[in-house]
Amino acid sequence: MVKIRLKRMGAHKKPFYRVVVADARAPRDGKFIEEIGYYNPLTEPVEIKIDSEKANKWLKDGAQPTSTVKALFKKSGIIQ
Repeated sequence: MVKIRLKRMGAHKKPFYRVVVADARAPRDGKFIEEIGYYNPLTEPVEIKIDSEKANKWLKDGAQPTSTVKALFKKSGIIQ
């Protein structure tokens, strides 16, 4: 199964995340298929940038977003 999930990046106690499409069996920060955006929770306001075309393509092809990514998609207006 293919999942759309967050990949943690950044320094100790200063995380930011990349939104990636990865095999469900791959480790959190391991190999991924494609990067479709990023999320930075430390900035004010929170910075969310996701390529909606790529996200919709992967959702149409059957990729399952995690609950956190689903919430980010709703904030971005990609899904309702």
